[in-house]
Amino acid sequence: MARLNDTVEAALIEYADLLSILTDDPYKPRSYEKAARAVGGYAGDLGTMDLKEVLKIPSVGKSIGEKIDEFVRTGSFEALEELRAQIPPGVREMIAIPGLGPKKAIVLYRELGIADVEQLGQAVEQGRLAELKGFGAKTEENIRRGIERMNQSTGRVLVSVAMDLADYFLERLGGRKDVRRMEYAGSLRRMAETIGDLDLLVASDDPIGVIDAFTSVGMTDRVLAKGDTKSSILTRKGLQVDLRVVPLEAWGAAMIYFTGSKPHNIRIREMAVRKGLKLNEYGLYRAKSGKLIVAETEEEVYEKLSLPWIPPTLREDRGEVEAALEGTLPDVLTRKQLRGDLHTHTDLTDGLASLEQMLATASELGYAYYAVTDHAPNLFMQRMTDEKMLAQREQLRKLQSSYPKMTLLHGTELNIDAEGKVDWDAGFLEGFDVCVASVHSLFNQSKDEMTRRIVRAMENPHVHVIGHPTGRIINKRQPVDVDLEEVFKAAARTGTALEVNGYPDRLDLRDEHILWARRHGVRFAVDTDSHATTHLEHMRYGVGNAQRGWLTQDDVINAWPLSKLRTVLRKGG
Repeated sequence: MARLNDTVEAALIEYADLLSILTDDPYKPRSYEKAARAVGGYAGDLGTMDLKEVLKIPSVGKSIGEKIDEFVRTGSFEALEELRAQIPPGVREMIAIPGLGPKKAIVLYRELGIADVEQLGQAVEQGRLAELKGFGAKTEENIRRGIERMNQSTGRVLVSVAMDLADYFLERLGGRKDVRRMEYAGSLRRMAETIGDLDLLVASDDPIGVIDAFTSVGMTDRVLAKGDTKSSILTRKGLQVDLRVVPLEAWGAAMIYFTGSKPHNIRIREMAVRKGLKLNEYGLYRAKSGKLIVAETEEEVYEKLSLPWIPPTLREDRGEVEAALEGTLPDVLTRKQLRGDLHTHTDLTDGLASLEQMLATASELGYAYYAVTDHAPNLFMQRMTDEKMLAQREQLRKLQSSYPKMTLLHGTELNIDAEGKVDWDAGFLEGFDVCVASVHSLFNQSKDEMTRRIVRAMENPHVHVIGHPTGRIINKRQPVDVDLEEVFKAAARTGTALEVNGYPDRLDLRDEHILWARRHGVRFAVDTDSHATTHLEHMRYGVGNAQRGWLTQDDVINAWPLSKLRTVLRKGG
């Protein structure tokens, strides 16, 4: 069951979407979108709050607060139901079609009675759109292609899939003489967990040549658009890639423009306006004279807005602008700060690589310490035994001399059973350097049962880290129903670290939950849950997710020196 805050967030976003169709005022829908994000990321449970407490949530004013209070009491609010009655759900789906905005969608509905994408497709084939003012042949063709793309699209892809594609383009285009600089931008640079389309930015004095090369790469299924400075293609895997070419001297402004989320960009553009300036992808200008002030670097642009450089992963309008203005922007975790990985597997259980292969790869990454944490016996399909685990421990000790710069830690990934108990008794568990405990079964327990189960595991003095705490697998398995507030309180109380699992289809805890847990003083472990040597590189996604959750080196136990880490592993830190 979804958290009430998340349900209210979805209702407010729906209301904002409906408003955008019916009103010419862009600010009102935006205010509801902002309030929705604030509610979704708020630590307090709306179900326990009265109106006075609701109004303390950032970005929630009296009108929005009253709607939230009504929703909490009744399961909806009257204004939302009124808009739903005016606009069928299918009209909202039509807005997602490239080339068709909110205003055109409502015209189609009111004038032609088109209430969903299927009906729109039929109208396009019959040429009925030409009957309407403002709907010429070009608009009709754009809508037809937009419907095709929607039908062919596989939806959002994992961040790792988008990253692999970005690397493909960077390798093939980045070395060209006419490419002076090239990077990925958009949601991928912000390290969002899933990516809808890939944004690439190139600095070049020959945009036509770059675009010709871009549209002819082997990955292209179809060229969607091709202009003088921008182009879009659809790859054979169904992901859209958008390329924008800018002069090198505009690089910084362009990277800001094409990296930030829409709400973040709106915030900083509004700041520019208040200073008598204008910000776009080509630079920061004097509004009246049009004189260029800065454009070349992101740092220069932010500085002229009286802001420090804001890391891309924070550019979501989650309070980063306010923190920057107050001087409290976090110095977010970097990959270089991580000293080791505390959750990895070998072919002793379900891994694909041997112990020696995993250690050799970890050593190449420059880690100061590295934990091997194969599965414990209660995950029966792994066929673990006490003897196998002890033999691995002895093997690890013998291999230590081969890695003088990397301390080898022997650990295990325990299974949290239905009652919160784990594999092995205290005496056996004392022999491990680090114990990760995870839920691997009975995902459908009630919220109370699951909460009690995880809290009891954290109360075990031999459990150091809770692995992939919500158990979700992106696009495949929903998170378990658990009272995260109680879990976070227990983690802080017991000194148990919560994992930020960097495996791309997990990214668990997710960014919003990290933000929430951090407010409780929770410690974290950013790990890869590697089952092969190549998986160790997934740390980049774990770090990206940790950054999105505003984590710093001080928050992450495996960014600490081994001596300090050991205090946590004794639950004495």
